[in-house]
Amino acid sequence: MKETQALNTTIRNKRALHDYTIEERFEAGLVLRGWEAKSVRAGRATINLAHVYIRDGELYLCNSSFTPTDQTCTHEHPEMTRTRKVLMHKKEIERLIGKVERAGYALVPLDLHFSRGRVKMQLALAKGKREFEKRADESKKEWKRQQERLMKNDMTRGKPRQNFKD
Repeated sequence: MKETQALNTTIRNKRALHDYTIEERFEAGLVLRGWEAKSVRAGRATINLAHVYIRDGELYLCNSSFTPTDQTCTHEHPEMTRTRKVLMHKKEIERLIGKVERAGYALVPLDLHFSRGRVKMQLALAKGKREFEKRADESKKEWKRQQERLMKNDMTRGKPRQNFKD
């Protein structure tokens, strides 16, 4: 029960799973303002085009968009696409820096979710897919869907599918 509450995903980056091969996943915090956390809770944030870059030994989330909600303070002027700092342990950051700089990996945000009342980001160490790899993955998914449809249709008729003649 606690695991489902801990992984309460609100914002997903579906494009990342299509464009990248995911090697490792990490959970990281974000430095957000109050209205940004409210917009994540309301589902008014997008991370489809976002990426994480490294500057001076720190991680930053770039190209994410947080649309302000109606409850935003009047004295604060919201910046929807500002760069946000990513919070991780120093050893994890150093390990990620080594892999990104030497091995050609990219840091991609996968989702934003709440964990114990705080906004967390699931971050992936990923390699970019080439065009033929994307097509191959898509055809595998399509074949899986077709198999499931065939099995479902056969089970509703009451006959299990057989590939041989009696």
